Parts: sequence; structure tokens; C-alpha cells
Amino acid sequence: MPDARPDQHAPDAAAAGEHTPGSGAAAGDVVVRRARTRDVPAIRSLVETYAHQRILLAKEVITLYEAVQEFVVAEIDGRVVGCGALHVLWEDLGEVRTLAVSPDVRGRGVGHAVLNALLERADDLGLDRLFCLTFETAFFAAHGFSEIEGTPVSPDVYAEMLRSHDEGVAEFLDLARVKPNTLGNTRMLRVRPAAASERTPSSTAAAPPAAPPPATAPPAR
Repeated sequence: MPDARPDQHAPDAAAAGEHTPGSGAAAGDVVVRRARTRDVPAIRSLVETYAHQRILLAKEVITLYEAVQEFVVAEIDGRVVGCGALHVLWEDLGEVRTLAVSPDVRGRGVGHAVLNALLERADDLGLDRLFCLTFETAFFAAHGFSEIEGTPVSPDVYAEMLRSHDEGVAEFLDLARVKPNTLGNTRMLRVRPAAASERTPSSTAAAPPAAPPPATAPPAR
């Protein structure tokens, strides 16, 4: 499924299956791989499918090209049928973005395969926590995400993150200026199991109230 802003994320909750390696795939298998620039038209088409339904906000083609290195795509018999991106927000924090699945293959495990691939990449990068903004709460809950209130970072980190112009950071911080763009999505967070036991109360302290929005909002990501 998809995300919910000009650069957001929402997933395929109806999909059910596993991440399939790219080599030796049989006909009809779901194959997940790193995206290439030539995949951008297919990614854009997936996003537009949900943008027309007001589930996702449309993205400019240039935005997709700029972020293509963050994406993985899912293929069935050589056709791109799903996509998703992993964006780093902080030292131990990332965001799952733009998880979208073609409606004609829902229920074949495409969404789960894409998200599993992104979780593997997050582990490789050393990201202990993953954020998402989504309508598909049951789908993400099945992968260890939980709904959150407030902002689970220390005040010092909160102050640093306020400097970012990235809309995903603003959504993680739950700033008032981006609320109209969230389309009613739910904020969710996944903490890697090993990392959860290592966390101290101070590392998850609630952040201070958000600063007033600037006179001119930074550009959307």
C-alpha cells in the first residue's frame, strides 16, 4: 500500500507472504531487489494509484529519482508490483516510506516481502527503531510496530531534529504544521527486540512541546 503525503508512506495490509530472494525464483514468485532509476516510472504509477484514492499524496518524479537509492521494488515475473523505501532520520532511527502494492496482486505476500526487505536493510544500517505513518495499523503491528503518542526521543535529540527540513522528521515529531498532510494516518514505531531491553527511561523521555511553525514552511520532501 502506500504512504500519505507528497512523500509519505502506507502499506499493503492485505498482502501475506515472505521476502523471496532474487535468484532462482520460480514463475509467480515475489522477488524483492534494490530499486534502479529505470524503476521510477513503475514506482510513480504505484504511488499515483493510491494518490487518486486520497490514500497517498502524489509525488513529483524528481523526488522519486532523488530518493531512488532508498527504495526496494518487488517483482512478479519481471513486472514491478510493489515498492517501499527506508529513510534514515537519526543515528538509530529510520522511517518506512512509500510502501505501495499493485491492487491486482494484493494477498500474495508482496507487502510483507517488501517490508521484510526494508527491515533487513534497517538492521544492516544499525537502526534500532523504525517509524511509519500509516492507515494499515494491523499490517504493521504484525511486524512489531506499535502506535505511539508524543515523540520518543530525548530533549537534546528533539532539538536537533527540529532543524531538519524533511517532512518525515516533522511527522515523527508530530509538529502541528504537517498534521493537515497526514490524512488521518496513525503514527507507529518498531523497536528492534534486542534494542528494547537496552533502553533506559532517559532515552525515551517525552520531548518538549513543539516550537511554533516558521513563517515559511520548509519544502516538502
